[in-house]
Amino acid sequence: MRLSKPQASDHGATAVVLDTTGLYRLMAWLSPTYPIGAFAYSGGIEWAVEARDITDPETLRGWIAAMTSDGAGFCDAVFFTHGYRAVIAADDAALRAVAELAAAYAPSKERHLETTAQGRAFLDATRAAWPCAALDRLAAVWDGPLAYPVAVGVAAAGHDIDVEAALAAFLQAVAANLVSAAVRLIPLGQTDGQRVLAALERVIATTAARALECPLDEIGGAVFRADIASMRHETQYTRLFRS
Repeated sequence: MRLSKPQASDHGATAVVLDTTGLYRLMAWLSPTYPIGAFAYSGGIEWAVEARDITDPETLRGWIAAMTSDGAGFCDAVFFTHGYRAVIAADDAALRAVAELAAAYAPSKERHLETTAQGRAFLDATRAAWPCAALDRLAAVWDGPLAYPVAVGVAAAGHDIDVEAALAAFLQAVAANLVSAAVRLIPLGQTDGQRVLAALERVIATTAARALECPLDEIGGAVFRADIASMRHETQYTRLFRS
């Protein structure tokens, strides 16, 4: 699978252009209909809405922006990147190390459930419908709980999809799922939800660029309120979501 010539975007940055095969696979894997159960998780937003941390489009945008740039989103982007590169380098030890660290890095029980349930479901569905040697290799070197970003990163590498495009698509899909949950929880109109997602475009692009340059031993987050939200959700009295 090859990329076409890089083009300049409207913002003056260089944009990576995928061929139709790579684009098709990313759209399929990161679609809300892909059978990983992403719709069942809110990443702690359900508790944040009850606690009145999130009440409108602006507070939602700020919450997701912080999660993306300085919390779970950034950490997942780093795990995605290093899982991808371990496959490209045919480095089983590095692949196992990334998978193990990603599974251990969740700050709460529900966050661990969220990433590992989706990771395992993604691996199973993709091996069945879109098989490749990289996914088989991942299953061979790591039989523990599998974090979602590692599974997607390995699949992208195994199908020769550009890492920059795949990572940006992954982060956009995660943000879109959080917006979708908030639309139901606040509640928020569909148009306002899309405005929030549009406002996150630059945050996602910047986070992806940082993650591509981040060494694995420098990974970290500082969005403690979001981590607390995922912990508090475990005992929330009324819940629509699993996290």
